[in-house]
Amino acid sequence: MKRGCVILADSHQNILEGIRGLLETMFETVIMVADKKSLFEAADKCTPELAVVDLSLPVSGEANIVSQFKGRYPELKLIILSVHDEPTAVSEVMSAGASGFVLKRSIASDLFPAVRAVLKGRIYISPSLEV
Repeated sequence: MKRGCVILADSHQNILEGIRGLLETMFETVIMVADKKSLFEAADKCTPELAVVDLSLPVSGEANIVSQFKGRYPELKLIILSVHDEPTAVSEVMSAGASGFVLKRSIASDLFPAVRAVLKGRIYISPSLEV
């Protein structure tokens, strides 16, 4: 049985299209956005269960998208996608309130387990990362 709505935010169209196909097997509605303004507008409109957001999504003001997003939607589950595998990047994102961290190079193997874990209230970090 499919779940409700998920927002997918990445500024690269090819990434959006590829990940959308994966998420459509799990969710009724996948809303794709390419910038922070659209991400917040979509979250206001669709009441998503989850947001899957690229860490490099352009933002202004605060240091990263996680702080801004969790400040506005504290109860919404958030999985961060990133090319960065440095332990400091992972710990900063998780400390800011993300529920999951998935390396972009591991999306094919890590996205489904990440979504399942996060929706069950657990934390997920790509296994190839040492934190």
